Amino acid sequence: MSGVAVVGVGYWGKNLARNFAQLGALHTLCDGHGPTLERIAAQHKPVRATRSYEEVLSDPAIEGVVLATPAALHFEHARAALAAGKDVFVEKPLALHEADGEVLLELARERGRILMVGHVLEYHPAVRLLTDLVERGELGSLRYVYSNRLNLGKVRTEENILWSFAPHDISIILSLVGTDPEVVSASGGEYLTRGVPDVTVSNLAFPGGVRAHIFVSWLHPNKEQRLVVIGDKKMAVFDDTAREGKLKLYDKGIEQRSGVLVPRQTAETTLFFGETEPLRLECEAFLAAIADRKPPRTDGANGLRVLRVLEACQASLEKGGAPVRLKREL
Repeated sequence: MSGVAVVGVGYWGKNLARNFAQLGALHTLCDGHGPTLERIAAQHKPVRATRSYEEVLSDPAIEGVVLATPAALHFEHARAALAAGKDVFVEKPLALHEADGEVLLELARERGRILMVGHVLEYHPAVRLLTDLVERGELGSLRYVYSNRLNLGKVRTEENILWSFAPHDISIILSLVGTDPEVVSASGGEYLTRGVPDVTVSNLAFPGGVRAHIFVSWLHPNKEQRLVVIGDKKMAVFDDTAREGKLKLYDKGIEQRSGVLVPRQTAETTLFFGETEPLRLECEAFLAAIADRKPPRTDGANGLRVLRVLEACQASLEKGGAPVRLKREL
């Protein structure tokens, strides 16, 4: 079993620590904040705890480094770990700039290391089933995809809502469509902290006419995590906040009858899937990648594609919503 160090054991890192501990792979916990480190370490005795990242990188017993540090530190921490010969799992986003993401990807290739990005929803059993339905043509040709990821808090000041919430939906949409967008645009509003948008709407235009939009907000009265996929045959809805019936398939659409466009509404089907925690499946995927040396689903290239879209949306946001054309697909 691979020895893994979780670096950053706060809001999200503690969940990663829990899963790797349950999988028997947790070797070390690392965090610069002493009280936080002590609290989480007490839950996982006798796992080693250290405030020194250098100790983690120099320990030959640690094969994989899991980074749940602030986004602004992802690039430097991941680069140091790859340079030290470690396999790396870095929480989203991969970095804050496409150029930095490219550096990490190239370094991982040079060193023969695994580079994985924490796009956890790509491991959700419902998303895997939905992706399979799309790939098998159950929905027909994709027409439109939209997602709402809304909540009241947790408000951040080191990154805006686009970078905090939207990576999840961008990664899923890119997977469903199977290609990168040609043009993106984004608009938003700043209401709590100057210079930090709390609400954004991003529009993605793909080759062949497929469109998508992503609405994210941490200034919303209700929690909503909904993804809607429209095909020319059927439609699907993934509602991650629903207690039951999270994934539904609708045999609905618009068809032409005697030269007139009319709605077609027939069956509604609730689809069932395994209840395994998505984060557990993601952690298992990292350990499997370390063992068999095969790229995981959300590898560095996947993370870089999402980063390219994020950075283009940010550029559009700063230009008042002006469209931004992406470079050619990787």
